[in-house]
Amino acid sequence: MKAPCPAGPRPSSASASTWAGVVSAPAASGAAREKDTNGEVLWVWCYPSTTATLRNLLLRKCCLTDESKLLHPFVFGQYRRTWFYITTIEVPDSSVLIKVTHFSIVLTAKDFNPEKYAAFTRILCRMYLKHGSPVKMMESYIAVLTKGICQSEENGSFLSKDFDARKAYLAGSIKDIVSQFGMETVILHTALMLKKRIVVYHPKIEAVQEFTRTLPALVWHRQDWTILHSYVHLHADELEALQMCPGYIAGFVDLEVSNRSDLYDVFVNLADSEITIAPLAKEAMTMGKLHKEIGQLIVQSAEDPEKSDSQVIQRRQLLPRALPD
Repeated sequence: MKAPCPAGPRPSSASASTWAGVVSAPAASGAAREKDTNGEVLWVWCYPSTTATLRNLLLRKCCLTDESKLLHPFVFGQYRRTWFYITTIEVPDSSVLIKVTHFSIVLTAKDFNPEKYAAFTRILCRMYLKHGSPVKMMESYIAVLTKGICQSEENGSFLSKDFDARKAYLAGSIKDIVSQFGMETVILHTALMLKKRIVVYHPKIEAVQEFTRTLPALVWHRQDWTILHSYVHLHADELEALQMCPGYIAGFVDLEVSNRSDLYDVFVNLADSEITIAPLAKEAMTMGKLHKEIGQLIVQSAEDPEKSDSQVIQRRQLLPRALPD
């Protein structure tokens, strides 16, 4: 097994579907990606190779370059059918990473499973904090890649099969969405059934991701989370990739997206609990008696304190199928 290499050309023998990297930042403002003490964010390590475009995107998603200096412990999203998962931590004074204030561990994969990759990146973070080198991380990364498991008494154990995809699909709360939007939830349901474009805004990325990851469950019979783009910037390359999708759920933290009616059929201002249908989509989204009945069934089921989120979803399966699958 080859030792991990510094930023630059990478071995091409590993699976192209998964990727691991460390970004760090200089110790003055904090980040591995690393943020060092001079406030610079450095791309420290990557295995296997990645494109410059994807690298730039991941640097953008990593909060180490965020001028607001808010620390986002874990974010995830999708770009051109590749999922990315980023865990960022602050480096304690006791760490061997003397000149590093913060760092991020990034994993890319082909599957949607935030809990799985959050758990694995936390283990990798502990290893990097202790050793200050990607070598130990690399060993665990290859072990998970080839065997689905890595074990360490001091840093924790990880077993891939403990993280079922179905559990990731059910991790969000339909009941919370209905609690916030009531009968207007049927607008979201209809938009999803018609494979429309839904844009969600909230200034906090954590709120955006929790809400958007739950929406595909409103059309549970499809079990399709590829429509989810939970963390999108108003960057030309990202918007170009997004607009290639026939229908999607896209999350933004920039309110400017509200002025981009070319990006959505339905706009959700999560912060203000408002749902807006774009003018050009109103005809297709016209609500009738059937939609009212569906909305009432969803609300009644979600408001039942004895029903779990999974039971609400199962009740949704009994709804009329007058809309296209």
